[in-house]
Amino acid sequence: MCNEEESPLRFPCEFPVKAMGKSDCDLDIIVVGIVRKHAPDLSEAAIKTRASANGNYISVTVTVHATSRRQLDAIYQDLVDCEAVIMAL
Repeated sequence: MCNEEESPLRFPCEFPVKAMGKSDCDLDIIVVGIVRKHAPDLSEAAIKTRASANGNYISVTVTVHATSRRQLDAIYQDLVDCEAVIMAL
């Protein structure tokens, strides 16, 4: 993990977080729940979902009003730790 001075991002900023997983597990609800733990002011307009061509997978993109690198690191760690999430970008 890098500190705020090493980050190319300038906080606060709008930052898209994407998670992918199987479409049969309510991934959107799971991802939004994880992100809201770290960004409670998340609005519904900040959430976008997209199904794969065959409908087997779904991606959930949540645009977060990020206040720090630590906040983003915590979001990504929780997403990676979640069994329903295959990949987080």
